[in-house]
Amino acid sequence: MSRPLPVLLTLAIALALPVASASLPARAADAASTQAPASTKAAQLNQLYAQYWEESLELNPLRATFQGDPRYNDRLPNFLSADYRQQSHEFTAGWLEKIEAVGADGLGGQDLLSYEIFVEKAKRELEGERFPGWMQPVNQFYNIASTVVQLGSGTGAQPFKTVQDYDNWRKRAARVPVLFDQAIANMREGMQAGVVQPRALMEKVVPQLDALIKPKADQTLFWGPVKNLPDSFSDADKQRIDSEYRSLIENELMPAYRRLRQFIVDEYMPKTRATPGMEGLPDGAAWYAYNARQSTSTDLSPAEIHQLGLDEVARIHGLIHGVMKEVGFTGSLQEFFQFMQNDPRFSFESEEALLAYYRGLEDRINQRVPELFSLIPKASFEIRPVEAFRAQSAAGGSYMRPSEDGSRPGIFYVNTYDLPTRKTWDAEDLYLHEAIPGHHFQLALQQELTGLPMFRRFGSEIAFSEGWGLYAESLGKDLGVYTDPYNYFGYLQNELWRAIRLVVDTGLHSKGWSREQVIAYMLENSAESQTQATAEAERYMAIPGQALAYKIGELKIKQVRARAERELGPKFDIRQFHAEVLKDGSVPLDVLEAKIDRWIAEMRGD
Repeated sequence: MSRPLPVLLTLAIALALPVASASLPARAADAASTQAPASTKAAQLNQLYAQYWEESLELNPLRATFQGDPRYNDRLPNFLSADYRQQSHEFTAGWLEKIEAVGADGLGGQDLLSYEIFVEKAKRELEGERFPGWMQPVNQFYNIASTVVQLGSGTGAQPFKTVQDYDNWRKRAARVPVLFDQAIANMREGMQAGVVQPRALMEKVVPQLDALIKPKADQTLFWGPVKNLPDSFSDADKQRIDSEYRSLIENELMPAYRRLRQFIVDEYMPKTRATPGMEGLPDGAAWYAYNARQSTSTDLSPAEIHQLGLDEVARIHGLIHGVMKEVGFTGSLQEFFQFMQNDPRFSFESEEALLAYYRGLEDRINQRVPELFSLIPKASFEIRPVEAFRAQSAAGGSYMRPSEDGSRPGIFYVNTYDLPTRKTWDAEDLYLHEAIPGHHFQLALQQELTGLPMFRRFGSEIAFSEGWGLYAESLGKDLGVYTDPYNYFGYLQNELWRAIRLVVDTGLHSKGWSREQVIAYMLENSAESQTQATAEAERYMAIPGQALAYKIGELKIKQVRARAERELGPKFDIRQFHAEVLKDGSVPLDVLEAKIDRWIAEMRGD
């Protein structure tokens, strides 16, 4: 997510919800024998995976909605409650026990990959339960208030095409006040335990809520579906929906938003912490080390990641000096950064010009894609501006995967807020990362792998998906872009930015760096603006460890590609390599390395 997430990070709270169930799955695996034939085991495991996924969607209806499954669009469980957390634990522990009871002996290929990924992810989920993230349900980067608006505005994953769709949202939205009140209760527990957000983050939340709270229903973003009622609806349905939605918004949703805002201002804000990093939280060092392992799917320590970041920053600075020489710039590195930020030739004249530029990139890059890729998604693709209500805190670009049924395309969201900070030299690499061949290729292709268990088709290893996005940026010259040295600088600048993340994220959460120290380091060592540096620093405060995934994943993909090129020589085919990387969906980095090693051996004829 792109500068965030493989996925809109404002929706991450929904996509990352724990999977829960009121009861453990059927005892289908109890009689499983670890000595069963591999084919029998594989069939048994695939049946269990299918059952696991079906139950997970029913008990986690937001996950179903975001993947385009409409069956539970009227449901919203209280996923912040203690009961739900206990159900989630029992569900995950129970399924892990049953899958391990079948065992991995004799499995190979996709069957072994599925087993290893399921077991590893379940164990990581259980390991993370010791850390009380549920006490911090709201920050400026992702929170339930923003997620609810995106669902209910008519521009997100919640459909508003039929009368049933409208009734579904009315029923789901009626549960929002329960969720908000639970968030308040959880934050009160956090205040007692010393698990609270940094003040700098919560100061950004209040104006976000203010922008959403309106006195009249038709002034809110929740009125969008009513304003756009399909002409095919009967007059009676139109009148009923108008009346019901007006009451819902004015008597249920807006009061809930006001309660949340009042609590944050009156009670929570005075208890927020001055420390920006996780070291300021109980058990914060262990919590951050866990986040780092979770995000990178490696055992690298924060200290090792910090040093790797310093080394990468130095290497990329050397390449930028080469660009400076090419364009005849005689000043210092910092002066070059300032030139790249301030020279008017690198600005867009309007939001329309910015969007037109990206749409032109789409056409140019699509013409060259077949030279590097044989595996291309079937899903459609669109470019849209970020919605105004979340633009101030959103990343420069982000991607939302298509729905499974094809009704919603993959969407590349372009942020046009603070237009002077959106540079022409930043466009090519951002498009490659978030759109094609970055997140759109990886996530849409993964969804189309119908032969895989659903938990793999719709799951994600952030180090793989974000590593692929950053690796995709490195393909620019082969795809006909970066022909201008300033645009090539844009790629280097953004690779540099991901290297800097390794330094500042670990600095913030494991070395006692202040928010101001992080911003100063970013401004000194890159061409990012004050606006972007501040937003990024606060992002790292809000989602500790997430930003480590990009560079760690990219380095692993580049490492295995270099090994394949070296060992295969003239037999190396870039189209086959990319297909091999993408064909199994998102996998942990150690799994990626092992499967590429097997592919190299097969290509050599070992």
